[in-house]
Amino acid sequence: MLNKKWHVLALSLGAVAAMGGAAPAYADYPDRAVTMVVPYPPGGTTDILARLVSNKLTEKLGQTFVVENRPGAGGQIGTAAVARAKPDGYTIMMGTINTHGINAALMKSLSYKTIEDFAPVSTVADTPNVLIATKDAPFSNLKEMIAYAKANPGAISFGSTSMGGSPHMSGELLKAKAGIDMVHVPYQGGGPMLNDVIGGQIPIGFDNLPSSAAHIASGNVRGLAVTTTERWSSFKDIPTMVESGVEDYEVAAWFGVLAPAATPKPIVEKLSTAIAEALKEEEVAKRLEGLGARPVGDTPEQFTERIKSEVAKWTEVVEINKMERL
Repeated sequence: MLNKKWHVLALSLGAVAAMGGAAPAYADYPDRAVTMVVPYPPGGTTDILARLVSNKLTEKLGQTFVVENRPGAGGQIGTAAVARAKPDGYTIMMGTINTHGINAALMKSLSYKTIEDFAPVSTVADTPNVLIATKDAPFSNLKEMIAYAKANPGAISFGSTSMGGSPHMSGELLKAKAGIDMVHVPYQGGGPMLNDVIGGQIPIGFDNLPSSAAHIASGNVRGLAVTTTERWSSFKDIPTMVESGVEDYEVAAWFGVLAPAATPKPIVEKLSTAIAEALKEEEVAKRLEGLGARPVGDTPEQFTERIKSEVAKWTEVVEINKMERL
């Protein structure tokens, strides 16, 4: 009987020792470089925000956070790669309203499960989308553009950052609300689309405001309207869609960090806390404001609920508008 008690005690002590060994492993995270996957090409808003956050995480956590662009299939390729990655905190991603909202509603089949395959870490920023036009377009504001489109059905092509992304959906919503016919031209990211609007290959495009901000400010393109219900603080001269005569119109975009499902909670919380701290820094807030974005820094639980709500919202939009799933 005594031997049995000693055996039980030994097992208990072993379990405690094992638990004690696990905690330092999480405490030491990260002890090597971390890869942040961006499922879009360089130059777009997702890429810009990922590099900003990665630089701050490198400063705060003492290891290099490396941005890796894996574009393709409307963000599916890079997102699926993260879903399949080892859940140890060394492969994370900058997700978007597209990868973790619209895609679930609009795509017939996804190469990942939006909710089950990920551990949300924190929303980084919110931003409006913006309708931009080439400098030589035959209209200088949205009202003139709508009038031109009605007088010339199908003559206007609008670019977007991807098929099924929030910029694309912003254009489709404008077509429905304004009763106009435009041809959608999808690109593989914001950078290539911007180049063609600047160069005049297409007359207008929908983009996330941060990646177009510098070009609007420099006069390379015209900002015709933002997709939020209120004007954006850093670009107050750009009117909203509603102000321009398009009733009941609103689209907002967001960007956030996610890890693979089953990533240990202490690692997720450590990343979330570091991101929230970084977003409170004055220099970061000013940088985001200059880009046309607003810092968020919510908790993993809050971000999880946001993703669930986003999937439900866009599923309803697709059903109501009887959109063909891609």
